[in-house]
Amino acid sequence: MIAINRFAVADVTEEITSAGGRVAVQMERDRLDYPLAEHPARNIQVVDPQGRVVTSTSKLQGKPAMATFTPDSKNSATSIVCGGVFPHGECDIVVAQWAHRAGERWLVYSASPAIPPWVDPRLAAAVGGSAVALAAAITYLGRRNARASLKPVNTIRAELEEINATYPHRRVPVPAAHDEIHEMAESVNRTLSRLDTALQHLRQFLSNASHDLRSPVTAMRAECEDALLAPQETSVVTVVRAVLCSVNRLEAIVQDLLTLERLDAGVPGARDRIDLAELVAAECRIRRDQAKRIEDSIAPGVEVIGDRLLLSRVVTNLIDNAESHAESMIDVTVRHEPNGQCGDQRLPHGTAVLEVIDDGPGIDPDQRELLFQRFTRLDTAHSRSVAGTGLGLAIARQIAETSGGTLRIEDSSHGARFVLCLPSAPSASDYTNPASPG
Repeated sequence: MIAINRFAVADVTEEITSAGGRVAVQMERDRLDYPLAEHPARNIQVVDPQGRVVTSTSKLQGKPAMATFTPDSKNSATSIVCGGVFPHGECDIVVAQWAHRAGERWLVYSASPAIPPWVDPRLAAAVGGSAVALAAAITYLGRRNARASLKPVNTIRAELEEINATYPHRRVPVPAAHDEIHEMAESVNRTLSRLDTALQHLRQFLSNASHDLRSPVTAMRAECEDALLAPQETSVVTVVRAVLCSVNRLEAIVQDLLTLERLDAGVPGARDRIDLAELVAAECRIRRDQAKRIEDSIAPGVEVIGDRLLLSRVVTNLIDNAESHAESMIDVTVRHEPNGQCGDQRLPHGTAVLEVIDDGPGIDPDQRELLFQRFTRLDTAHSRSVAGTGLGLAIARQIAETSGGTLRIEDSSHGARFVLCLPSAPSASDYTNPASPG
């Protein structure tokens, strides 16, 4: 409506300007009519240099000038004039133009009623009706399209409500149209797959942990019942020793769970300067008298920054794992690599590397990462015969990553080769003579 109103005002202004211009030409040629010829819905006045109305259309006969403004240098001017010679409450578009006669400048005023904002009632009704109809059509189509678009969402929601721990394998339907809802459904299914996998691992862990917990409890119960059945034939020391073995087993399981809880909670560990070489050497000395022979090659003075208890846990877990799978021998190596890196990260002070290699059956490349997942055991006869909850390597990797390093299984000519990389601690010269910036 605003555009139509502006077009109508411009059209009327052009008409009355033309009408006034024709009168000005007639006056300059001394052909002026007294009174002026009628123009439908147009009022015209001619004003002499003294401001007197010389002639006008019939409606304005005997009335003063309709306006007092004069044209600027463009020879014409337009303004809205309300009241005065016009009926009460009426506003007109007035155009003033100069006309020259006998060397003097006269004024020609031409006017027409101003255009209302709605231009014409019938036009306003038509435009308003069309706008309402268009809005209704857009609303209807929008609601229909929205319902059609949201129908897959309702289907996905209904399917999600049906998915629970009893049926974790179910997935939400994926719409055929490749749009945002399609991508959302695929993302939901990927999330459900991860949750399903985690649930399977958790169930497997609960099964393994229940078995591991039940075994020492059963052993302790058997020892206590035997002692009660034959108290005269039972030595307290013998019973305590047997029960203590089972208690140690229970303590190891609980310790694994507590360590995982601490790591998951993000509890910050100590940031001490630790001699990794000394830590590994001490662990190897403790195991000298065991059945599996340990060959070590430990470079002295390989230091890192971290939590001593947590790093001791990593070393213990790695050597325990090697002893569980080795046939007869374990190789342990500690070295410093000045230009080494942990994963894709290059370290300013080099890398401390611990390698533990056993001479066991080894691990297939496609199963290496599985070993670091929680609650995971490889489905082999040898793995099933090894005690453990399937948490040791997961704990070791999480400690390594918390310390800014990595723990991976790499290729080896025999057995399994576990490689721990940690950022080396700065040397004493790095503290006393720090590198200048730049």
